[in-house]
Amino acid sequence: MIILGINAHHADASAAVVIDGRLLAAAEEERFRRVKHWAGFPLHSIEYCLREARVALNDVDHVAVNRDPNANLLKKALFAVSRRPSFEAIRRRLENAARVRDIASEIAEAFGIDRGALKPKVHNIEHHRAHLASAFFVSPFEESAVLSVDGFGDFCSAMWGSGRADRMDVAGEVTFPHSLGMFYTAITQYLGFPHYGDEYKVMGLAPYGKPVLMSAMRDVVRVKEDGRYELGLDYFVHHTEGLQMIWEAGTPVIGKVYTTLLEDLLGPSRNPDDPIDDRHKNVAASMQAMYEEAFFALANRLYEKASTKRLCLAGGCGYNSVANGLIFERTPFRELYIQAAAGDAGGAIGAAYYVWNQILGRPRGFVMDHANWGPEYDDASIDGAVQARVADIENGRCRMERVLDERELCRRTAESIARGNVVGWFQGRMEWGPRALGNRSIVCDPRRADMKNILNLKIKRRESFRPFAPSILREAVGEWFETDYDVPFMLQVYQIREERRQQIPAVTHVNGSGRLQSVTEAQNERYYHLIEAFRDLTGVPIVLNTSFNENEPVVNNPEQALDCFLRTKMDLLVMGNLMIERV
Repeated sequence: MIILGINAHHADASAAVVIDGRLLAAAEEERFRRVKHWAGFPLHSIEYCLREARVALNDVDHVAVNRDPNANLLKKALFAVSRRPSFEAIRRRLENAARVRDIASEIAEAFGIDRGALKPKVHNIEHHRAHLASAFFVSPFEESAVLSVDGFGDFCSAMWGSGRADRMDVAGEVTFPHSLGMFYTAITQYLGFPHYGDEYKVMGLAPYGKPVLMSAMRDVVRVKEDGRYELGLDYFVHHTEGLQMIWEAGTPVIGKVYTTLLEDLLGPSRNPDDPIDDRHKNVAASMQAMYEEAFFALANRLYEKASTKRLCLAGGCGYNSVANGLIFERTPFRELYIQAAAGDAGGAIGAAYYVWNQILGRPRGFVMDHANWGPEYDDASIDGAVQARVADIENGRCRMERVLDERELCRRTAESIARGNVVGWFQGRMEWGPRALGNRSIVCDPRRADMKNILNLKIKRRESFRPFAPSILREAVGEWFETDYDVPFMLQVYQIREERRQQIPAVTHVNGSGRLQSVTEAQNERYYHLIEAFRDLTGVPIVLNTSFNENEPVVNNPEQALDCFLRTKMDLLVMGNLMIERV
């Protein structure tokens, strides 16, 4: 039984293939197109998944799409009658829905098949049901509460319920126009970060401020007694003018979502080129605190209804790693699972597993305990990329050497890291989800207080307030952090033990926290051995890990890795067993 899951005509377009209930491959389209958050039809991702499965499109039994234009039709109609949104807003929504509704024709055309000859059965899965499925059906839990929170999808912004064995039951939802994701986007734009996906920047800024604007924030987001929330709609335009969204083939674009009343409430908005002052930092801190207040009100009410201490979390707000790290502190939940691609890309997996488990009634048997589901490139591919750029490598005064013994390769790389060098680490299969987790990573020494500046000078050139993340050997987590929990996908922030912070200043945020990634030998053997070698050399079982890119999507293939190395001031590139070092 072959199921192809896709997220199409939405941000972070993606595809995944599931065979007999086991995930075989998954990838985001941006990694092939080289456009961040690419939002069209995920042709290259689909082609990759089919190649990995060694099947043709018509060998697929089911295609599952994580959108259902027919969901919530009555609520949509009632909203249109009562609120009378602009004609332009309605037109944009209808056009996008039409693309999703006719996805079968687009698939057939893309693969040169007559529409009538397309064999897979196409399923439209409601957006948030796909989110919930993407977390629960690949989790290690036999039963769990399930929660999805994001901007909007199929007229819904949050959904919750419970999962048991191979079934999920939905208990409640928050529908348009109320949305925590929309609230976060509005304040992100207000603070001068206009691009799709900039919310994580403001989350990094928040610890520099104080939540002194909570009275104002509680007028923007109103938490109800039943744990739900509502927006103060006068501060938003999406319910009247509609969202100016561009979901065409390219970077998604969302127009301004807040009204001038938000500026009357909080003060003048910041232009992107303006300096960031204390007021902006306080707005960011207050926004994060307001998000947490609303999120935890909902999560605690879910706990009361679900009667389990396990939680599976999904949706774009599942990337709020700060709130995720507080779940054990601020709710009674004691076990947590968040899939590596918690956001919209993960809907491809969720739609596929919703068909496998919920619709077809097949039993569960797969757990996603690592994120290595993308393309892998062998020595021949690496050698081909190097041969094509050999003149540039020589002109860059680089030395090349192949080291076949893995322990020696890791030891020598760890020595380079300990010398303060910036190392590109390109290994195995590309990660699924937005985080580089040890296969497409830039790795540095966390002990150096100046490493953040070195990285930004040599490669990243990003805002100084944004933290870098630590990768740590799983068995050492409790010694270095105020938690001892598995965090394989770098989606939770925890406090670093106070006595350890001065040892790893490069990955310690201003408030003493770190967005950690725990690494086991079973999840990623070579990356584990690299961190192990660094520990043996320095006594610190942690490396700084950031994504292998330079203001672009994370690198996918050897050509992109080599290009990034050559155009930046990276010191060492390790691709497979090949070391390329500037001398």
